[in-house]
Amino acid sequence: MSSKRIGFYLDENIDPVVAQSLRHYGIKITTPVESGLRSHGDRDQMVLACQRQQVMVTTDASLLRNTQNQSVHFGIVYYPQDELKASDMIRRLIHIYEALTPEEMLGHVEILRV
Repeated sequence: MSSKRIGFYLDENIDPVVAQSLRHYGIKITTPVESGLRSHGDRDQMVLACQRQQVMVTTDASLLRNTQNQSVHFGIVYYPQDELKASDMIRRLIHIYEALTPEEMLGHVEILRV
């Protein structure tokens, strides 16, 4: 089993409290604001997430459609906006972090529902 842990790239629609809480837990987090990509397109966001080997966390359904034919990504976690509270999102992302390896998330899409 890999000793490397999952990191997350949170899209700009994710509540900042999610990033803060996950960092407090010790999870490596990147956001578009920090990386200078705020308001950039899905492609730019995915390129950076892939460069950093991080799982993309998004509420953007168009990102899912745009990456369906992309053979290499380090995982995507999608949930419909306003469907989960920040506390639920934090809990579920921590579960993914604890339960899955980067190898298991490679090319995988996880869709979260209430």
